[in-house]
Amino acid sequence: MTMLLSRRNLILLSSGYAALTASGLHADTTAATTAPAASDAPIVITDLGIGEASAKLQMSEYLSLTCPHCEHFHAELYPKMKADYIDTGKLRLTLHEVYFDQLGLLGAMTARCGGELRYVGIIDMLYGKQRDWAAAADMGSAVDALKKIARLAGMTDDQVDVCLKDQKMAEALVQHYKDALTKDFPNDSFQGTPSFIVNGTVNTEINANMAYADLQKVLDGLLAK
Repeated sequence: MTMLLSRRNLILLSSGYAALTASGLHADTTAATTAPAASDAPIVITDLGIGEASAKLQMSEYLSLTCPHCEHFHAELYPKMKADYIDTGKLRLTLHEVYFDQLGLLGAMTARCGGELRYVGIIDMLYGKQRDWAAAADMGSAVDALKKIARLAGMTDDQVDVCLKDQKMAEALVQHYKDALTKDFPNDSFQGTPSFIVNGTVNTEINANMAYADLQKVLDGLLAK
């Protein structure tokens, strides 16, 4: 399985992005100056999602934004599941980001940059354009593609620059996903992305390559209990 993002690679990510801004991916100085001052208070990370909080089925998906299997699930199964279960109040889906690589972290930071109300929609856009940014020739091209997606979601390049350069947020996100994996998948039982937990129990029946009819059988069976 692909190695999860280490703290050392996180530090390299920060310095690498700083180098990019110096060589052409400019960070607007006005935006940086007017951004809220850094605080010593710890950053609290919230896992975001979609659906009624009171839904009978509480599904957590551990996903990576650079994972092709996750992209397949969100392209082929998620839209139908959303229509049949989320929009009807039967299921709430909470997304837990996993960072296999630096681009996955940057993608997540881009999605979170839009705020809670736009987060899920930006996640959908990132998967829809995954080849454009996750398979870009270099980091500069990847960031350009992320900014293009962000602009479609109503953000400016300056706003995205501020978000992607937020080292404290990056560190908090990495620590949060590591803590979540330890809690939900003890004894190194995490098998990769996507992974699903339904009502507090890891569900290995649900996978990215299953037919939607089979997913319906699993979900309907859980609803019947």
